[in-house]
Amino acid sequence: MEKRIAELPKLASLKEKENKKYFQNLKKRTPKNLDYVMQELHNEEFKKTDCLSCGNCCKTTSPIFIESDIKRIAKYVRMKAADFVQTYLERDKDDFMVLKKAPCSFLDTSDNTCSIYDVRPKACAEYPHTDRRKFIQITDLTVANTFICPATFNIVEALKQRVSLTSNKKVKR
Repeated sequence: MEKRIAELPKLASLKEKENKKYFQNLKKRTPKNLDYVMQELHNEEFKKTDCLSCGNCCKTTSPIFIESDIKRIAKYVRMKAADFVQTYLERDKDDFMVLKKAPCSFLDTSDNTCSIYDVRPKACAEYPHTDRRKFIQITDLTVANTFICPATFNIVEALKQRVSLTSNKKVKR
């Protein structure tokens, strides 16, 4: 897995332009069952992908922490919310609350487990967002996630095979 993670930014970079164009065209002709197809591709990929063997998302990026995440996690780690924010979080350029540093302070890098897994931020629980409803709204995020998450990269490649935009074929199930 480490070799795959090391190669991922280069692979994603080689596919970035193609992926952006693909999603741009997909937005123009979005199949009605796209969310269903994405759910299926997501489930297929995660039958063979073990996040604990990777953990690249936790090692390299930060989720967005919403107010309810902050309150829940602060309570779990027995801190006041304000102290939790001061200790672990900062505002990013888009005014979102994110971790001050990577890897995540709650990641055990020896086995990629999370010490706050049961109360983790909503963004962590939903990552890599490839199975969410109205998927077409987050294609830019998905392209960005292909640089971080091998599963996302594989799902996008599988989607391009499943939903061809070069013909008038219906979405294959």
